[in-house]
Amino acid sequence: MKAKIFITLKEGVLDPQGKAIAQSLNNLGFTGINDVRQGRLIEIEIDKDNKPSAFKEIDQMCQKLLANTVIENYKIEIT
Repeated sequence: MKAKIFITLKEGVLDPQGKAIAQSLNNLGFTGINDVRQGRLIEIEIDKDNKPSAFKEIDQMCQKLLANTVIENYKIEIT
């Protein structure tokens, strides 16, 4: 099974990389950019028999290592 984990900063957490991207886009002539938030995508291939089992293990990975749950949210998609 393949899992995609989307990790984003929680609302209200400052995103200096997002601000730098927005400023760079503006400097390149792109207009109308109001806000940019940067996140991460992690793809994992896991050997599990069913989606609930895979989801549970991936969720534990996120809680223990992949996401800083104090300042980040994450979403798991399994295919």
